[in-house]
Amino acid sequence: MASFRKAINFKYRLLATHFFSTIPPKVSQYRNQISLANLLQRYGFPCSQLHTFLARNNFLLSNTNLHDIQSSLNILLSFKIPQNSLVSLVFDCPAVLDINFLKKWQIGISKVANLGISPLVICNILALSKRVHIYPDSFLKTVGVLKGLGFNGGVLTSVLEGFPRVTMMKESEIFEKIEFLGRIGIPRYGIERVFYVFPEVLGLNVENRLKPLLEEFLELGFSENEVREEIVRDPRVFGMELGEMSRCLGLLRTLKCRVPIKERIFGEGEFRAGLKVKLRVDILCKYGLIRREAFKVLWKEPRLILYEIEEIEKKIEFLVNKMKYSVGCLVEVPEYLGVDFDKQIVPRYNVIEYLRLKGALGFEVGLKSLIKPSRLKFYNFYVKPYPECEKMFGRFAQDAGLQRRHPVGMWKLFKPQQYTESKDDVKSIKSFMEPLVAPEATDG
Repeated sequence: MASFRKAINFKYRLLATHFFSTIPPKVSQYRNQISLANLLQRYGFPCSQLHTFLARNNFLLSNTNLHDIQSSLNILLSFKIPQNSLVSLVFDCPAVLDINFLKKWQIGISKVANLGISPLVICNILALSKRVHIYPDSFLKTVGVLKGLGFNGGVLTSVLEGFPRVTMMKESEIFEKIEFLGRIGIPRYGIERVFYVFPEVLGLNVENRLKPLLEEFLELGFSENEVREEIVRDPRVFGMELGEMSRCLGLLRTLKCRVPIKERIFGEGEFRAGLKVKLRVDILCKYGLIRREAFKVLWKEPRLILYEIEEIEKKIEFLVNKMKYSVGCLVEVPEYLGVDFDKQIVPRYNVIEYLRLKGALGFEVGLKSLIKPSRLKFYNFYVKPYPECEKMFGRFAQDAGLQRRHPVGMWKLFKPQQYTESKDDVKSIKSFMEPLVAPEATDG
């Protein structure tokens, strides 16, 4: 009996050993995925994006262990990289979590700590280094070259932040850009400003891009002195493509708008106005419009040229993220970008959203129906039937239903003048009315 029990226990132990040794690989990988997700969440990574991130980067589960990944994250944090930048860096370039790679860069970055290299520079260099195999020694050499050419303080930081590929350039290529700017008459402080504001100029070819661009400006009728002043004022001029200034000026010369708006657009000269058009076209294209559509929006809504870029971005982000319209709607309703954000767009959206959630709308309200109606028409159609919307509509609701023909106080001028009545006046009126009333009484 005892030998039988021993045999049974041995059989169960054998089955249990066989069961745990044959756990499917998918179950093991799933456990690793959960552990890695928990680790990344502790370092501030958003939970909603982790599943997609880990599914696209299986090498993090198979080729590395949690201890190495945790060590890599600690090294990245030692660079004082902000939380949002750290998350963005790892999501865009997950290969930076390589522990050996980061240890090498930790030593290299410590050698330039006295230069005040910003965390954004470190992020850009790490991402670029992993993609094109830049080594810390090459980075230190490039920093030395830039300092030798006069790039110090904020200019050095701006160049490394805005154009990290400078670390892949030769000293002669960098010097060529400096020499070109000096040759066209830009002073030393102007050259530093160019590299500080628009460091991407370092990546442009002198013969094939910069020289033809300046020749185009001169052919359009601008003087050398004017071009030079505009370059120093806003170096983003070098971001123009060949032929782009001509197209911008063509749009400006065909604008159909009120004279005061046109005077404000050209108030600082044609060159400056053309650059404003270019920068706003770039913003519209950044959010998904093609260049032809962007020019069409600017032609239909010239006030957009006068608005700050930050204000335009705020309106487009509200349109896409909050109102859930596509960017393509701007081609049909460019007036959206021309109206006041706080006084018109937000109040009207709040009213329509409230009525939609309440079920008071029997139809879909498009962007055109939201923006184009006048204040009075929108008030009478959407706000007046629902008193609870008065507060959402803002301070305009109080006076929106009143359409005065004359300013306040004008009624006093149109009211007939009144005179005090005396007893003699009353007697005179009675004596005048009695003969008229008496015949009527007799006929009755």
